[in-house]
Amino acid sequence: MIPPRWLLAPQEFKGTLTAAEAADAMAEGLREASLDVVLDVAPLADGGPGTLDALLAGSRGERRRLTVRGPMGTPVEACWARLDDGRTAVVEMAQASGIALVPPAQRDARAACTHGTGELMRAALDSGCERLIVGLGGSATTDGGKGALEALGFRFLDADGAPLPPGGASLARLSRVDASGKHPRLEQVELLIATDVTTPLLGSDGAARLFGPQKGADAAAVEELEAALATFCRIVDEGTANLPGAGAAGGLGYGLAALGGGKLTSGYVLVARALGLDRRVLLADLVLTGEGRFDRQTSMGKGPVALARLARAQGTHVVLFAGVVQRDTSPELSLFREVVELNAQARPGATARETLREATAKWALAHLGR
Repeated sequence: MIPPRWLLAPQEFKGTLTAAEAADAMAEGLREASLDVVLDVAPLADGGPGTLDALLAGSRGERRRLTVRGPMGTPVEACWARLDDGRTAVVEMAQASGIALVPPAQRDARAACTHGTGELMRAALDSGCERLIVGLGGSATTDGGKGALEALGFRFLDADGAPLPPGGASLARLSRVDASGKHPRLEQVELLIATDVTTPLLGSDGAARLFGPQKGADAAAVEELEAALATFCRIVDEGTANLPGAGAAGGLGYGLAALGGGKLTSGYVLVARALGLDRRVLLADLVLTGEGRFDRQTSMGKGPVALARLARAQGTHVVLFAGVVQRDTSPELSLFREVVELNAQARPGATARETLREATAKWALAHLGR
């Protein structure tokens, strides 16, 4: 008898486990349950943290390191990658400008900037790549991509012709953008902006109002950033602000599309293609996925929902493991055959890895009726 084949494709559990660590924990739990199944492990990403690792897993490539300016101005060591013999470069903005780089007490959504992401992009452009993928997600910033674009040679000037200071709040004083010094290769590459959400730049589901609070912005700072971003798009390009994904990574999606000539695209689709998920889901008898928190943001382009839709179209059941499940605002929960909420059954003192491993083993034993 041929044993069943299960696909393990979790996304990162933000702040606790990478996608690869989550997949390992789930696999350990299934082995503890002594299941006679074939495990196909494919850590998932959707443009946010883990995208670089996922694309490297799906293609031949090499990882490169660079010290860049972090979101609050201090140096950080970040990675970017070359794929396809150098033809394609991958930058993950969370590596240089991510919220995980800033302790909660130091988060300042008004001042945080994406300059380090632009430094990674500049290194990739200097390498001679023909295509540049920039993964958006997990940001500490709400600067509309101003910092990244400055690292690429753009100048953001006030009415007196003086450069604006770092951060999104200063965009309220923007008078014009000088693109005369932009990187010469920016127009020569195919720039793909891999977004992890489909949110617009402005409004209740935009960069400032939806995501600003988790980056350290109080109510007053949220409205200040909303107004600053509105000034930015009024001066640059109002139409692009409404595109799905323009609000990703604090508006970095907007800045790279409106001024960098990039194309907003689904990060999940890029990763799914690289990992061959269509084929792997088709071969699977069951799919197990997960993330740290399943809520309204999950439905806006996040990986587990996209994976569940793919599996449903192919007639494959999906089980979701999540730390917290916000059921009242997540109609997409109906896509999953079962939902396992980890925090509801966590053992006191257990680490996130232990909790996920134990919950997976417990679910598997119950699934088999043992």
